[in-house]
Amino acid sequence: QVQLLESGGRLAQAGDSLRLSCAASGRTLAPSPMAWFRQVPGKEREFVAAIDWIGRYPQYAESVRGRFIISRDNAKNMEYLQMNRLNVEDTAVYYCAANSISRFASTAPDMTASTYDVWGQGTQVTVSS
Repeated sequence: QVQLLESGGRLAQAGDSLRLSCAASGRTLAPSPMAWFRQVPGKEREFVAAIDWIGRYPQYAESVRGRFIISRDNAKNMEYLQMNRLNVEDTAVYYCAANSISRFASTAPDMTASTYDVWGQGTQVTVSS
């Protein structure tokens, strides 16, 4: 059974940069699209970014495009989210997700939470002004 573990969340100042990491264990997720979502209390989980298995078609939410960069290292079974120019609205719990059913798809990854069947437990990012 594959598991995901996020790390890197912390308290940051507006304008700072953070890098979140997601480690997969149990089996390789190299062939599968992966994504980051975020959630604040009282709101639905929100798409942030997604990446196909080879990194050719990264997708971003409009609110983070140009500031966040999603990447992956298939050899290490890792996914990353580089977060730049953070603002208060980026405060949330960030979740790593994978669509383990999809393998070697040469298409842009889906941005819908229900598409992803494997989830981490989340890491808190808090941005103060």
